[in-house]
Amino acid sequence: MERDHGDVQAVVRACQILKCFRNAGEELRLGDITDRTGLCRTTAFRLLQSLTHGGLIERTARGVYRCPIPLTPTRRYRIGFATQTDSMFARGVTESLERTASKEHVELITVNNRYSAKEALRNADLLIKKHVDLVFEYQTYERVAPVIASKFLEAKIPVIAIEIPHPGATFFGANNYQAGLIAGRALGRWAKENWAESTEQVMLFGLPIAGPLPALRIAGVTDGLRAELPRIESVPVAHLDGKGDFEQILAVVRKWLRRGPLRRTLVGTVNDTCALAALRAFEEAGAGNLCAVVGQNAILEARNELRRRGTRLIGTVAYFPERYGDELIPLALNLLEGKAVPPATFVKHQFLTPRNVDLIYPLDRPRAVQLRKEVS
Repeated sequence: MERDHGDVQAVVRACQILKCFRNAGEELRLGDITDRTGLCRTTAFRLLQSLTHGGLIERTARGVYRCPIPLTPTRRYRIGFATQTDSMFARGVTESLERTASKEHVELITVNNRYSAKEALRNADLLIKKHVDLVFEYQTYERVAPVIASKFLEAKIPVIAIEIPHPGATFFGANNYQAGLIAGRALGRWAKENWAESTEQVMLFGLPIAGPLPALRIAGVTDGLRAELPRIESVPVAHLDGKGDFEQILAVVRKWLRRGPLRRTLVGTVNDTCALAALRAFEEAGAGNLCAVVGQNAILEARNELRRRGTRLIGTVAYFPERYGDELIPLALNLLEGKAVPPATFVKHQFLTPRNVDLIYPLDRPRAVQLRKEVS
């Protein structure tokens, strides 16, 4: 009886492999197949070998497979994406989603929340009217998150919340405390090596509108500084609101700097926009050498700043938005197909510095030139 049961299981698993090819002519690597079926690599490889020998699967290249038999048409899912704004980071997320959705033959309907709670609410209603199967919700305002989530819940539309948690939604985004801790420790080490612990003040940029989870970035920065600089407890700390675009934040820092004498300042931020604005304000005041700044997100402008000789941007934590689609679309498809998914998926982080930025992002320079051409 055990042998019969094993034979049946083998057939079932072989069928899983055949069904994981969603479109005629689609070519998949072994890793793609294991991701879609949940089979271990050894089992999947052995079954692929058997199916290839039987003529039901073709190997088109080393480690690449195609199903030559006619496929039963699968439903094309419609996924709504409410992007946060037109920022560089949000555009990276959008581009990666569009690229992966096209590859997976998913219809992606994109709307822009424009950093507005009202617009986010209107977009939720719009996506419901579009009869989407699932929504990627990327909006900042914690206070409207329950309202938006309840709208989709009532319409029986599952939600994957990007960066900001929404009640009842699957979460995808940063491990905020860990990202902050990485930046805080790096900033503290820089201060020990360059200022001999003679830091005179700390400036921290939060984002209160986004709620407690992004606030963990600043908590992580603070704990990282304390771990490296125990005496930092006695240093005055200024908490500034990082809401707004570059010019708005720049105005906030300019105003703060006019209040008193310029002193050696360590700056921890919730995002790169705050980091670059703080850096600019100190330099305008003739005090660029009195600040050391760390950012979050590693957007292109911050990466280019790291390449500037003598910059006081010590580093920025990379979240790799250009890879979001590679994880979000499979996560959505698994959710729609009734497969078990984790309640939270955290992206990987890496601290970028002037020393490693070109190793991590070697293709930046051609892209930066193209962006300048588009602007001009």
